[in-house]
Amino acid sequence: MMAELDVLVPTYRRPAALAVTLATLIGQTLPAFRVIVSDQTEPPGSLDTGEIQAVVRVLRATGRRVELLAHRPPRGLAEHRQWLLDRASARYALFLDDDVICEPDLLERLLRTIREEGCGFVGSAVMGLSHDADHRPLEEGIEFWDGPVQAERVEPGGPEWERHRLHNAANLYHLQRRLGLTAETQRVYHVAWVGGCVLYDVEALRACGGFAFWTELPPNHAGEDALAQLRVMARFGGCGVIPSGAYHQELETTVPDRAADAPWVLR
Repeated sequence: MMAELDVLVPTYRRPAALAVTLATLIGQTLPAFRVIVSDQTEPPGSLDTGEIQAVVRVLRATGRRVELLAHRPPRGLAEHRQWLLDRASARYALFLDDDVICEPDLLERLLRTIREEGCGFVGSAVMGLSHDADHRPLEEGIEFWDGPVQAERVEPGGPEWERHRLHNAANLYHLQRRLGLTAETQRVYHVAWVGGCVLYDVEALRACGGFAFWTELPPNHAGEDALAQLRVMARFGGCGVIPSGAYHQELETTVPDRAADAPWVLR
């Protein structure tokens, strides 16, 4: 039987971080899903390292299908995500960055939430625990959904755009602890966008054009995930979950040139 979820992982020059990310998929409480990893690291690539191959063997031994692919030459983040989306065959697709650590129930919670809400995407914002002592109460504002998630339009620079501050540093981590939220008392909330770990309804994402806007951007760009989410949210709605269950490895970015920010360039 085909799995209901594809986990799509774009990667570039991060074999150790990728191995950590994939390892956190082994113990997921969701029993069935497919993993597709696409590597754009220069030849010979990153996927043949011993660490990654060992993790992949365990994933396969626990019943998860894994595909390791190379996609070159790089044409930008949006093109890479579109290439992965074109290979998705499940109803839902989780775009998971190659530097994220997932709690064991995360995939199951995200899948349950998107089914319940019937929206276009559900995201778990990644938390940076190196900021555990860095409390920013002015950035911990949150707007909960008190009813079903609905479509809403968020404009770059508009008042709703400020929601992204909740996802800075360890703000979400501090807030979920202060509110005493657990997997059993999970809430969904309004977002501007979510980075690193986002589950999409594949039909909704494709109906909004996916990441095909890559042709309108220079190869060096950022914010492609935010732009896709803004378009999906405007038609189908989207939300974040708290507690998150996703943690950032906080490595140096592989995209230092962020001058072309997709939501602003294609506003």
